[in-house]
Amino acid sequence: MTHPNAALTPRHRLLVGRLVVDDGWPISEVAARFQVSWPTVKRWAERYRAGQSMQDRSSRPHHSPHKTCPQVARRCIQLRLRLREGPVQLACRLGIAPSTVHRILTDAHLNRLSHVDRATGEPVRRYEHDHPGAMLHVDVKKLGNIPDGGGWRYVGRRQGEKNRAATPDKPRNKYRDPLMGKAYVHTVIDDHSRVAYAEIHDDETAQTATAVLVRAVEWFNAHGVTIERVLSDNGGAYKSHLWRDTCQELGIKHKRTRPYRPQTNGKIERFHRTLADGWAYARCYTSEAERRGELEGWLHYYNQHRPHTACGNQPPFSRLTNVPDQYS
Repeated sequence: MTHPNAALTPRHRLLVGRLVVDDGWPISEVAARFQVSWPTVKRWAERYRAGQSMQDRSSRPHHSPHKTCPQVARRCIQLRLRLREGPVQLACRLGIAPSTVHRILTDAHLNRLSHVDRATGEPVRRYEHDHPGAMLHVDVKKLGNIPDGGGWRYVGRRQGEKNRAATPDKPRNKYRDPLMGKAYVHTVIDDHSRVAYAEIHDDETAQTATAVLVRAVEWFNAHGVTIERVLSDNGGAYKSHLWRDTCQELGIKHKRTRPYRPQTNGKIERFHRTLADGWAYARCYTSEAERRGELEGWLHYYNQHRPHTACGNQPPFSRLTNVPDQYS
């Protein structure tokens, strides 16, 4: 590719060669016409006479006698995947410079440990379906209910225990301590656009999970997205006959992740982290009802206003077209 400051493009280089070789123009006149030096005109004329290409040549040397041998590079990559050590430690093992190790890892896209799966030591395999609706990810996020007055994360352990004891209408365990219970956030996220749908319930039964799926599919259909597949873990609700029958009625193919392999459903796991930071524990809520009331507004912000790195720093709704309230 021609660099931006080149005086002659490949098309003009060809014209220079034709003027000198075919038409017999003097080199000095051609140089004056194209505002370049005469050695430049002579060089392109000689290449044209020899039948060579007018494109820029690679600046890569023909020989690299000090290049790291492929065996050392492969050994460096193997140690990186197995030991997950940095360039300094690997350089000591291999007897080469840390900068050489860093270059090898950069060429292999392993220069960051975040590119290596912590569980298996293998390179992270990323995927994304090519259109909205091709795959939905579903899961449940469990959160402890907040007592009236605020939870211990913001008011401290001692005041948090007092708030729990003062919260009415809560069952108690055998030690007479109040049981606040859990909030089950059923989340659904589109693989391509990262558009999210969520509901809060008091359980994670098959009846609740399938009802959430039906409403989520209707919500996506209203936004012009037709659902084809859904991916879940191996939870009891997703292995039930009710879930299977519901997917068949909706015309959706159901897939489950490999057991003990949450990375396959990593998009929704990462969304749960964003959900916790941006909504669940974003500020001090004085009651569980207050926190639940904020979920809808936060989802609107996440879908339509919050920049998402997977969407080119645009909100998830930017990957949907002709959607009602897309820019609200």
